Amino acid sequence: MFIIDSILVIFTAFYYYIIMKNKWILILVLAFFQLQAKAIEGMWLPFLLKQLNEAEMKKMGLKIPVEQIYNINSSSLKDAVVQFNGGCTGEIISSKGLLLTNHHCGFGQIQNHSTLEHNYLENGFWAKNQSEELPNPGTFVTFIIKMEDITNQALDSITDALNPQERQSRIDKNLSKIRLNYPKESYQDIVIRPFYDGNQYILFITENFKDIRLVGAPPSSIGKFGADTDNWVWPRHTGDFSLFRIYADKNNRPAEYSKDNQPYIPKKFLSVSLDGIDEGDFTMVYGFPGRTEEYIPQQKVKHIVEVIDPLRIDLRDIALSKMLFYMKKSPLTKIQYADKYSSISNAWKKWQGEILGIKKSHALDKKLAHEKEFESLVEQNPLYKSKYDGLLTSYREKLNEYEPLFESRELNSEMWIRNLDLPRKSLEFYKLLTLTSDDKKPAFDDLVKELKEGLDGFYKEHEPLIERDAFIGMYDYYAQKIKHKYTPSLVSEWKNKNKTGTELYSDIYSNSFLISQAKVEKTLQLSKDSLILTIQNDPLVQTMAHIDNFLKEKITAPLNQIQTQLNTYQRNYMKAQIEVFPKKKLFPDANSTMRLTYGQVSGYKPADAVNYGFVTTLDGVMEKYVPGDYEFDVPEKLISLYKNKDYGVYGKNGKMPLAFIASNHTTGGNSGSPALDAYGNLIGLNFDRVWEGTMSDLYYDKDICRNIMVDARYILFIIDKYAGAGYLVSEMNLVHPKAIKKSKKSK
Repeated sequence: MFIIDSILVIFTAFYYYIIMKNKWILILVLAFFQLQAKAIEGMWLPFLLKQLNEAEMKKMGLKIPVEQIYNINSSSLKDAVVQFNGGCTGEIISSKGLLLTNHHCGFGQIQNHSTLEHNYLENGFWAKNQSEELPNPGTFVTFIIKMEDITNQALDSITDALNPQERQSRIDKNLSKIRLNYPKESYQDIVIRPFYDGNQYILFITENFKDIRLVGAPPSSIGKFGADTDNWVWPRHTGDFSLFRIYADKNNRPAEYSKDNQPYIPKKFLSVSLDGIDEGDFTMVYGFPGRTEEYIPQQKVKHIVEVIDPLRIDLRDIALSKMLFYMKKSPLTKIQYADKYSSISNAWKKWQGEILGIKKSHALDKKLAHEKEFESLVEQNPLYKSKYDGLLTSYREKLNEYEPLFESRELNSEMWIRNLDLPRKSLEFYKLLTLTSDDKKPAFDDLVKELKEGLDGFYKEHEPLIERDAFIGMYDYYAQKIKHKYTPSLVSEWKNKNKTGTELYSDIYSNSFLISQAKVEKTLQLSKDSLILTIQNDPLVQTMAHIDNFLKEKITAPLNQIQTQLNTYQRNYMKAQIEVFPKKKLFPDANSTMRLTYGQVSGYKPADAVNYGFVTTLDGVMEKYVPGDYEFDVPEKLISLYKNKDYGVYGKNGKMPLAFIASNHTTGGNSGSPALDAYGNLIGLNFDRVWEGTMSDLYYDKDICRNIMVDARYILFIIDKYAGAGYLVSEMNLVHPKAIKKSKKSK
């Protein structure tokens, strides 16, 4: 059977090679060797599953044809999966456009609707009917209508003789021509993305729906149970989900918000399995993974985990500790900073797990061994040697130039921009100084208007005491770490004068009009000349103007030049790896495009004598329960349901299943992705990875990389039994695929 399958796949690949020319060895290698590798690593393009993955997926347990996963001629699972608000994934689970995603993906929308009187973060929100569903201006979902390989057209007239700028300019012109001539509906968009570091190009036809309404969300004590302590770890007991509804115009097409819009009627929606999971079950995760760098050299990975990640972590340690101190003291501050804290801490903890995982898996040693083997094979083969001799050596030399600049950029960005409010806001005012000429008056006036309109929202989520304490602590650390050659001259002056963070806060912040909303409002009422003068003399604006100019001129500009060269090295290295290692399984890095990953339900062993099971239950919530705690409090109603074992049809053997793990290769962007069984039914909702496996963005290890999912039955239990919103469950199609399977076996 393997021989027959192999012949068919080789024939398919040969077709691509002959007919599509520029596919050369790429499709051939990937297709043929997918049949040989019983691996579960990878984020695969759905429209190529038939050629590349179907045989392996069937052997692992898939029960449906891959045409039911992706099809442009009839409805398929892809039509039920959307990109949620540009950064997460969501899925449609009813014929009325009901959309499921993570609680943390909808967190900003839930927060925006929350007040002290109606605290949906703390108490949850459940619309009793469609008229109570809450609109969310600016929120959108994206459907993928079609994917097509356009490598031939994109790389038309591209030769190795072109320098990077000429190459990219020619590609851009080719892509513009494709966008202009490619057929689509007026309400559709074209998105084109490079794959394999620019060796392949794929076109996507998309539709964006912009009327998205909040339907339901559990309280944070369920949707964010365990908060930051449990974030990125297993075992997990978080009901991380929220519900929205997509609305469309009378023709069922994308439209801006209108009271006249109707619930979207989908081409496909997911059925929800009530049968749950067992260890070894085949699973799929469908979604929009954000970014991975699986094929970069060992040197770059080493610099990330040994230099860059520690700097980021240390600075965020300081910022987060100040936020948490005040959030615990004030319910209002907790609401103000909930989304901000969550966003900053998410990456902070992920980087810690990344370091741990790289060490645990010995990834640096393995990558180095891979590179030595690569260089040896290149040296032995005259064809490879003529094309790739010295490639990695030159790549490493360029990385030596890149690393100190990258370190300075990250250190300055973490200090001045990513973790503090007012320095970032001051740059918006600084922009006004670039619009002072008469010919730019309309742009100047528009920006003033924009700044005025944004004040309430900005200062609503700003606490001066947090800003003060975070700045003081972060600056003292930053001043110790910044290196002289890549230090802003103003910072060098401060260091020479032994300025402390406390002194600088007094000098810079205390004398800035940005310190309070009232002062900003008063400043924005000034005449144009007075406003410009006030901004020019503001110490915080002056400081950030200096930092911003330093970064642009001394760091970003040279970094961009080096990055262009590094991109060329990486593209050639990617092409070389495909050729030199024909038996290695190489999938395209994630780039926020629709992918399918598949694996199996499985526990793992992260350390000696530590063996984690594959499933958690509501029992674990009660074991972690700490009354009144910021992270581990539990709602009274959930406690009552637990004590009475009132789980309805969603429980199993007296237990309420809550979460499970599997070996699906996921990353950021897969948050909210549907976890599907062998039949394509929803069995869970992806929301995280295990801590040791967060390094899978750089290196995937099948022994410790696991994705974490909320069990679909727990989601239904919370909606129905906890929230009393059973009408939403009634919209769904609940199925028992395992019961059907058993019935067939008995016959």
